[in-house]
Parts: sequence; C-alpha cells; structure tokens
Amino acid sequence: MILRTNSENTDFVALVKELDAYLKIVDGDDHDFYNQYNNIDVLKHTVVFYEKGVPVGCGAIKSFNAESMEVKRMYVNPEYRGVGIAQQILEELEKWTQELGYKYTILETGKRQVEAVAFYKKSKYQIIPNYGQYKGVENSVCFKKEL
Repeated sequence: MILRTNSENTDFVALVKELDAYLKIVDGDDHDFYNQYNNIDVLKHTVVFYEKGVPVGCGAIKSFNAESMEVKRMYVNPEYRGVGIAQQILEELEKWTQELGYKYTILETGKRQVEAVAFYKKSKYQIIPNYGQYKGVENSVCFKKEL
C-alpha cells in the first residue's frame, strides 16, 4: 500500500532518519553539504510504502519551478530492496506530479550511489546538467523525466 501524506507523518520521518544514516556513510565528508538541502519540513507531498502494515519505503516531491517537481527523499529499507518497491514509489510521485499540473520531474543523486543512478536510468530519466545548488558539485548527477 502507498499512502500519500506530508512530512509530518511519523512513518515518513522515521524512514528519512534511516535514509540520512545511510547517506552519512555513503556521502562521507560531503554529507553535510547535501543535508542542508534536504529539510523535510518544507515537503507537502510525501508518500510512504507499506508492506504488510510495515513502513518500508518513502519519497517526496516539491515544486522546483512552474513546470517541474523535484523528487526528494527516495528510500527503501535495504531488507526490502530488489522487489520493485522503489519503482512503485517513483511512479506514484510521477503520477502525483502530473495531477498537480507539472510536466517534468527532476532530481539529484550522488555518483557514489551507483544503485540509485542505475535505477533512475532504468526508469527513463535523462542526465541533465547539474542545476541549482548542485552546479559544479563533482559528486552530483542530476536527472529529468518528461511525464
């Protein structure tokens, strides 16, 4: 089950804490830079994926400009990876983006997050020049998808 909610949802908050702990390891010294752009209190459109009542994954979108929503805080608990949960979360976020009248989703992920880069490519996202705060950031890779 996928629940549309907001950043006040306690299951979403708990999953984001798991995500941040994971990213602190993967991003190393770069974590503090990225973390400053991942405040969840500004997220009004979040989803939580439940497997047999247990929250195991999440994601969010936020307005980037008049045409694009930015995908944020994508995460699936490692014990539940590889079975299509991330794909379902991403598809729900893309659907929600369209319902809100936007034409594109954009996102940033780290080059060290090899699985994430492969996942977005498989999901038909195209690499674009780094945008906004990610311009000139060596470890960042940015993507865009027309919906």
